[in-house]
Amino acid sequence: MGGPSAEHEVSLSSGRECANALRVAGYDVTEIVLDKARGQDLAGLLRAAAPDVVFNALHGRWGEDGCVQGLLEWLGLPYTHSGVLASALAMDKSRAKEAFRAAGLPVVESVIADADEVRRRHVIPPPYVVKPNDEGSSVGVYIVQDGANQPPDLSPDMPDRVMVEAYAPGRELTTTVMGDRALDVTEILTEGWYDYAAKYTVGGSRHVVPAQIPEEIRAACLDLAVRAHKALGCRGLTRTDFRWDETRGLAGLIILEVNTQPGMTPTSLAPEQAARQGIDFPALMRWMVEDALCRS
Repeated sequence: MGGPSAEHEVSLSSGRECANALRVAGYDVTEIVLDKARGQDLAGLLRAAAPDVVFNALHGRWGEDGCVQGLLEWLGLPYTHSGVLASALAMDKSRAKEAFRAAGLPVVESVIADADEVRRRHVIPPPYVVKPNDEGSSVGVYIVQDGANQPPDLSPDMPDRVMVEAYAPGRELTTTVMGDRALDVTEILTEGWYDYAAKYTVGGSRHVVPAQIPEEIRAACLDLAVRAHKALGCRGLTRTDFRWDETRGLAGLIILEVNTQPGMTPTSLAPEQAARQGIDFPALMRWMVEDALCRS
């Protein structure tokens, strides 16, 4: 847990929650906490720990984009969540969309553009969203409203290349996939948009599970989440985020992204959905560990 990504603190919170639940489930747990500096001897730390299974609670770049997964494959250590290719695809938003389109899944149009060009002009007509192509947790996201006269004033630490995608209006829905089955649909309610603070601050958002939506939309979310999971080649636990414009019915449902390592904090969505299925947090942790061990 921890690590050098922008989601360092989120990862620490997830890691602590998971470690505590794993102990409740009966496992001996060694916590490996990585600081924000790159270049640590993670391979040496893992060899010293000699684990039966690695529970990967890292988030963001390096932790869930295939890098750590590649190291774990090289060391021959079983690990939770998706493998190298699925992790890399899911973190690269542009390539993930290509995989979704190839599988016939609904996504909004987007382009990859130079950040400096995005600062100078509207590269697509507003409203649109600007985001890093390879970050999670709504880090570095800008929403440009309809009728905006000026392009966004992107921060200097934005990457040189960013994704610009058409804004998808509507309700925020999400579905967890556990293995090969979708668990439920949650609607996320916030005062503004579902940004970093709303995701990880207690009281920042309200989760309605099961979502109060038509059965047709619920069934579509469950189906699309499993199909997106499979399109990327994911395994273990994932969470697929949707936007649904209810004025357009089924045609208004689109996939935003698939999270290969959903947050496991007190305000996280996947554990809530599992609990609705009678799977408490320690039992969910046990399933993830046993799933990783069986796949090895």
